[in-house]
Amino acid sequence: MKARIAIDGPAGAGKSTVARAVAKKLGLAYLDTGAMYRAITLAALNADVELSDGRALAALTAKVELDIQINSDGENVIFLNGKNVSKEIREPQINRNVSYVARCPEVREIMVSKQQEIGRRGGVVMDGRDIGTNVMPDADFKFFLTASLTERARRRLAELQEKGISLTLPEMMAEITMRDKIDSERECSPLQAAKDAIHLDTTEMTIEQVVKFIVDIVVGS
Repeated sequence: MKARIAIDGPAGAGKSTVARAVAKKLGLAYLDTGAMYRAITLAALNADVELSDGRALAALTAKVELDIQINSDGENVIFLNGKNVSKEIREPQINRNVSYVARCPEVREIMVSKQQEIGRRGGVVMDGRDIGTNVMPDADFKFFLTASLTERARRRLAELQEKGISLTLPEMMAEITMRDKIDSERECSPLQAAKDAIHLDTTEMTIEQVVKFIVDIVVGS
């Protein structure tokens, strides 16, 4: 079976970009688990579902059709009820609300089940906040990426600016701080590093350097 690689970390640490590049270099599939929760958040907001109502969120999650495909560039394309929502799930309102949905135990149970099914096939790189601790605790390789709050905010701002969305650095720092708090304090699968994860502070590193670090470890093992 090909390697299973878990890459965890807080918002803006570079998980998705790194995971996607690592998967491409190693010839593995890539799964952005955060995109799954983003899609449910979009569905909930569109349906005016109260984000604190676990039962309503669970019912919605069980009802919607969520499909993830991989394009020729190795990127995940997210379909919600047959519609490509890959761009919509990256909007600021989703950023601000996804942690409320992701902390819902009922939603996580459904999402984790789907993620574990993919993980059992092997040959996959998954990124998220609880991959190494909950989704793939038996992953062959586990990494936990971090970066300073300022650097994470700058990275997120750069992503948004490419899409024509403007926020100030203080606004983004406040938003990420709130997400960190919610993700770290949630009762169900909180953001935390697996005990056997390799920690990597990416603050002063380029994406290429981080990818090389991970690929070298996987190939050299």
